[in-house]
Amino acid sequence: MDLATFWFIVLGVLWTGYLVLEGFDFGVGMLLPVLGGRRYAADAADAEKRRRVLLNTIGPVWDGNEVWVLTAGGATFAAFPHWYATLFSGFYLPLLLILVALIVRNLGFEYRHKRPEARWKARWDQAIFWGSLVPALLWGVALTNIVRGVPIDANKEYTGNLFTLLNPAGLLGGLVFVALFLTHGAIFVALKTDGKIRLEARQIAERVGVVAAVLAVALLLWIGLTDGKLASWVTTVVAAVALLGGLAANRAGREGWAFIGTAVTIAMAVATYFLVLFPNVMPSTTNPAWSLTVDNASSTDYTLKVMTIVALIFTPIVLIYQGWTYWVFRKRLTVKHIPEDAPLEKVTH
Repeated sequence: MDLATFWFIVLGVLWTGYLVLEGFDFGVGMLLPVLGGRRYAADAADAEKRRRVLLNTIGPVWDGNEVWVLTAGGATFAAFPHWYATLFSGFYLPLLLILVALIVRNLGFEYRHKRPEARWKARWDQAIFWGSLVPALLWGVALTNIVRGVPIDANKEYTGNLFTLLNPAGLLGGLVFVALFLTHGAIFVALKTDGKIRLEARQIAERVGVVAAVLAVALLLWIGLTDGKLASWVTTVVAAVALLGGLAANRAGREGWAFIGTAVTIAMAVATYFLVLFPNVMPSTTNPAWSLTVDNASSTDYTLKVMTIVALIFTPIVLIYQGWTYWVFRKRLTVKHIPEDAPLEKVTH
């Protein structure tokens, strides 16, 4: 295996880590107005406590989870500069929308608690919801289009626009990501909480999980029947089995196994994408000869060697630290752990 192929695999691992970890962050953010809404809460004070429980489940880890996509972007720039140039220039608008949404969401996490007024918190809750939904949707659209192919000319430049990406396969990919992340997030909430929220999160995961399963099977079959390989069919089957197993475990109240099931589903879906993509990194629908590949888009061997040495040194440190963070904050939360807040003002619209 040459170093270019090795770094293609590394990028697949980085995207897997990001989507598995940030996936449940997105899911919790999208569930904030649901599990923290008046449908499940007894009154406004109870709703506020429920929302704080949900945010506290991801509070210690959400920023660390985002490091994975920063690392993936940096590794793409260093290992595959032509891929980076074509991707970030051609997908500029959707990537900008993702960046803005992530910034708004992160501001919501940091500023929501700064003032006690209900109106203030409600507005930041909306920021967290939309800042979770938009990236989940657009990552699915973008990654699905990369795998399916986009118009690229002989100069390795993307010749489409935002609406080129909003094709049926891309939109289906976006819906699959949203549904999977909602299921993943609901199971994470069930894993990290107790009491009523735990049971309600399991119920939501069961309902949304069925939708996610149908959409995911449709998407992976679409990709497999048009561009699939033997290895990608194997990962597709594993993803389907893992999702069904995760939903069964969730129904049985085994949240740990359910979370492993949805995590494996997302990981195998990413593996399917990368297996279908290889040896291309951005297939051209204009002319296959103009596609960016692992070979023609990669850096020099010297650059890849230096990157490999650095990665071998620092990656274990980062993994140990992040694993320690999850271990420290492993206990379940309930509304009883949330202290009383200042009196809430009624939210008016």
